[in-house]
Amino acid sequence: MRWVALILLCAIPAQAHVGSPDIFLQGNAGPYPVFVTIRPPSVIPGVAEIEIRSLSPGIREIRITPTPLTGVAARFAPAPDLMQRSKTDAQFFTGSLWMMASGSWQVRIQADGAQGPGQLSVPVPAVATSTKSMQFALAALLLAMTAVLAVGLVSIVGAAAREGQLEPGVAPDPRSKRRARVLMVAAAGLIAFILWAGNNWWDSNASGYARYVYKPLEARVSVEAGDQLVLKLSDPGWAIRRQLDDFLPDHGHLMHLYVIRQPDADRVWHLHPEMTSSGVFTQPLPPMPAGRYKLYGDVVHASGFPETVVAELNLPSEIAGTPLAGDDAAGSHAPQPGAARIVWDRDPGPIRAKHAEIFKFRLVDKEGHPVSDMELYMGMPGHAAFLKDDGTVFAHVHPSGSVPMAALMLANPAPEMDHSAMHSMDSGSMAASLPPEVAFPYGFPTPGNYRIIVQMKHGGRVETGIFDTAVQ
Repeated sequence: MRWVALILLCAIPAQAHVGSPDIFLQGNAGPYPVFVTIRPPSVIPGVAEIEIRSLSPGIREIRITPTPLTGVAARFAPAPDLMQRSKTDAQFFTGSLWMMASGSWQVRIQADGAQGPGQLSVPVPAVATSTKSMQFALAALLLAMTAVLAVGLVSIVGAAAREGQLEPGVAPDPRSKRRARVLMVAAAGLIAFILWAGNNWWDSNASGYARYVYKPLEARVSVEAGDQLVLKLSDPGWAIRRQLDDFLPDHGHLMHLYVIRQPDADRVWHLHPEMTSSGVFTQPLPPMPAGRYKLYGDVVHASGFPETVVAELNLPSEIAGTPLAGDDAAGSHAPQPGAARIVWDRDPGPIRAKHAEIFKFRLVDKEGHPVSDMELYMGMPGHAAFLKDDGTVFAHVHPSGSVPMAALMLANPAPEMDHSAMHSMDSGSMAASLPPEVAFPYGFPTPGNYRIIVQMKHGGRVETGIFDTAVQ
């Protein structure tokens, strides 16, 4: 039996996530723990705004540099810019950097202080996500100035032709007046042609730039015989060509796929399809009820450039599927009686958009006590997804932040930053020492209603917590 799913071509500007371009990373610049927030520009060339909070005292200064993430140019960094320390908070620094071209970039952070120098590189996918329209007031002012200049120029031509060769006080004759009118008409036509040509030049340049506005990979979804989910990726024709078979493993998987039931987002599956050919991923579906589902699939190119493909799947009837295995997991908004659960240690006060925060969660047993058999889930204490109720925002976040681990390891190839060993670590042997808690650095991009999906693992089982929050 073969079902062809409905297709949603992703038209939402996005890089590593959907509608959530800001980058959050909690890491170490040598001996100094820092919390980094980078707000990439929406146009390229453009200015990225950078905020760094030192999580310990002792940093004297921080310098930042933009370079490509990979390639020869990554080895030839320009002179770094000095960040400005806040006058009211000695551990808070701000700065800005120009991103001059689209692609996979990094911001190198060089900290210096009481414990010597330290460095951390943060991957930044720099892409144009929009074109900027001119402000109405500025457009009106420029139009008025153009009209004044055009009328003035025509008047000058007429006056020169009519009176330019006359002695002072002599009135122009009819012939001079006729010649002035003819030349004024000619001048008006020339000015109109120049304005028309200039407008065409402007439109041509705008159309050329529009080619560089980011177009996410598209996904065509179907369910084939044996309840096999098939995702076929395609390039919609962005100016920067992408390959469909150069993906890097991130936490041991080429794709992390969230399948979320619509419209209530009350059930979620975190799956990991395998790439069977160039741009084609397959996944045996678990048992799932009929309904409509939103799919978000994260991949990372060899350049370190991350993308999230978005699609929609309609199941006309329930499928039997196959049981979940490996790192695949599922969860429901409804609490499971007698089971362990995830608790959100929420700070008091409202949550505000465009404000970086640390979201903390704990895993407790049915009596409310911390679990004693905590394990790593794909090399991390936990994974989280932040989802807006209208589907315009989706972000897959780790305890280190919103940067994919594959891109982070490209930017920081030193042995001390190599987290690959974590994927093969015997998490069961760590159960006694691993605390049953996790924290995620993130900032909501826009106000609205959100769901936070958190997954933690203990005793060989992945628990899922789904939380609602309103963002002001």
